[in-house]
Amino acid sequence: MDSAVLEELKRYEPDLIAIRRDIHRHPEVGFEEVRTARLVAGRLRGWGLEVAEGIAKTGVVATLRGKRPGQRAIGLRADLDALHIREATGRDYASEIPGKMHACGHDGHTAMLLGAARYLAERPDFSGAVHFIFQPAEEGLGGGRAMVEEGLLDRFPVDAVYGMHNLPGLPVGEFATRAGPLLAASDSWTVTLRGSGGHGGAGAHLATDPTIPLGHFVLALQTIIGRNVPAIETAVASIGHVAGGDYGSPNIIPSEIVVRGTSRSYKPAIRDLLQKRIGELARSLAGAYGCSADVDYERRYPPLVNHAQQTAVSIAAASALVGADHIDADAPPRTGAEDFAFMLEARPGGYIMIGAGVGPDGSYHNLHTPLYDFNDEILTLGAGYWVSLVQQELG
Repeated sequence: MDSAVLEELKRYEPDLIAIRRDIHRHPEVGFEEVRTARLVAGRLRGWGLEVAEGIAKTGVVATLRGKRPGQRAIGLRADLDALHIREATGRDYASEIPGKMHACGHDGHTAMLLGAARYLAERPDFSGAVHFIFQPAEEGLGGGRAMVEEGLLDRFPVDAVYGMHNLPGLPVGEFATRAGPLLAASDSWTVTLRGSGGHGGAGAHLATDPTIPLGHFVLALQTIIGRNVPAIETAVASIGHVAGGDYGSPNIIPSEIVVRGTSRSYKPAIRDLLQKRIGELARSLAGAYGCSADVDYERRYPPLVNHAQQTAVSIAAASALVGADHIDADAPPRTGAEDFAFMLEARPGGYIMIGAGVGPDGSYHNLHTPLYDFNDEILTLGAGYWVSLVQQELG
């Protein structure tokens, strides 16, 4: 890839920064990205692309056809939504919406893909078509699944689909990916423990107390990882919510306690095992202390599995941009999750991480934290990756 491409993209940098920071100031969470989608669609139309709106409520897809003949088509996907987190960066472009912020960099992902769309619209020197997919509701609500189920890939047929995410802690100018599982399946579960409850002082001996099986369940949960999952496999089970009783009544044994958590895995057999053992432990421990347990296990995102051929294309595109020495082509799998996995189940494709930077002392603010802020330094680099990918696939 000619370095002149990056130089040309640098001309767009002030505008890309302005777009990114505008979106950052006005974060919208899943399926509420009305303003963001309007901004994206307006820019794309202004550059002459065919634009479709309202896909999976707030999704946007723009199509650009190259000036060379060809029937091949690819999809490039960015995400639009923010998170329910109160921002603490103190930036002059910080979130203006209390309790919501772009703490995962989707504002930057959107700006990078817009930069690539603008560049390619001005220089459509490729064959076939590119569909620029701006997806809503990646953060836990399954916007990727919703787009697929609404016929995204039938309405906008593609031979391959690609995604990218920024990665704090990976130096600027580096990329990481791998063929096969890169991100984990993400499941949520709820255990409701029920007993009679009772007076915690005068009548404790008469109560069936769900706090007892709760304590055992919290500890026993980790035995699934330590004693049921083979040591050479990877799995995670964590509790993120416990609720029971009333703060104003510490002398009352609650009759019901709700425990919610997440499970991560890569293989179907391990996913099945986690679901089975969480249910068995909850019910058996509750029964041992005269209580009952209801278990609801929700399979949310499948593992994100990169296809070998498209991973090779991703690596070639990134290598043309920064050199092969700056690509980790066999990065270790991560236990984060991504609903781009639904698109990769429907079509061949690849997903790559772009380095978002690390401080001289090795420090950085991680994703999903109040101090995280997307690194504007990589906006043109990310746009350049998308352009390079189009050159690899359709050049």
